Amino acid sequence: MSQSDSLKVGLAQISSVLLDREKTAAKMIAYLEQAANQQCEFVAFGEALLPGYPHWLAYTDGAAFNSRVQKEIHERYIAESVCIEKGGLDSIREAAAKHRIAVMLGCIERPEQRGGYSLYCSRVAIDANGEVLSVHRKLMPTYEERLSWSPGDGHGLRVHPVGPFTVGGLNCWENWMPLARAALYAQGEDLHVALWPGGLHNTHDTTRFIAKEGRCYVLAVSGVMRRDDIPADFPHRDLFIAGSPEILSNGGSCIAGPDGEWIIEPVVNEERLLVATLDRGAIRRERQNFDVAGHYSRPDVLSLNVDRTRQQIAYFKDTGE
Repeated sequence: MSQSDSLKVGLAQISSVLLDREKTAAKMIAYLEQAANQQCEFVAFGEALLPGYPHWLAYTDGAAFNSRVQKEIHERYIAESVCIEKGGLDSIREAAAKHRIAVMLGCIERPEQRGGYSLYCSRVAIDANGEVLSVHRKLMPTYEERLSWSPGDGHGLRVHPVGPFTVGGLNCWENWMPLARAALYAQGEDLHVALWPGGLHNTHDTTRFIAKEGRCYVLAVSGVMRRDDIPADFPHRDLFIAGSPEILSNGGSCIAGPDGEWIIEPVVNEERLLVATLDRGAIRRERQNFDVAGHYSRPDVLSLNVDRTRQQIAYFKDTGE
């Protein structure tokens, strides 16, 4: 493996400081620095990590309509979410630039362009200069997530170069959506990042399957959340604690190679930085007999249309003075 054909990557399997954007960002930066100190060129964080996944919905009667409890928790969720255009990721961007490391992270985004109060589960790609390359809003929140998050759009279905690789990523159950995967494969993706809130049940099977389908590396990066991680100032903490199990998310972060075999098997029940060096030559070897967007595709028979328009509700035309 030549240095120009390799990439050292880190997966930060950590817990959020739930509903505390500043403390969670500080924890993420500490792991980013740890990855940089181990000469990683790319580091990834799990779905919705900043400022946290809405675990409480499943344990506090999240579907109760007009509930004071749900409104008060959601109020805090909005307040601690990330408004990128107002600098909500600046500390992480600055750390990425300082340490010359590319980042992919999951956050709860509150875009001004959609009014500033609705929440989106977003996957953000940041380059080693600290520039935001793309923001992908999860196409369809899953089950109880729809009580908190809004459906996204196709604007962020994009890939980006990181070292010798072309990197894309999807949030959680989007990784089960064949057309979403196809949209990334079509752009030359050979390193796929699957962001999860945490759970071996999610990562154990899908990671290897996507790797074999795409003949690509797959980094499955998850969060962990234990009952003891719920902060003392979480709104209605006693109610949340009373209904929740000891382990809410057990991690399961792992890496599979383009032959579908494990490079790092799933790691559960601990916070940890997982590090591996990836060889792009392995992709070329596996593409010899199958290339899902290349010689094994039939665009004359099967093709995909992708709308990457950023959705908004109003378009304004102003006359000149």
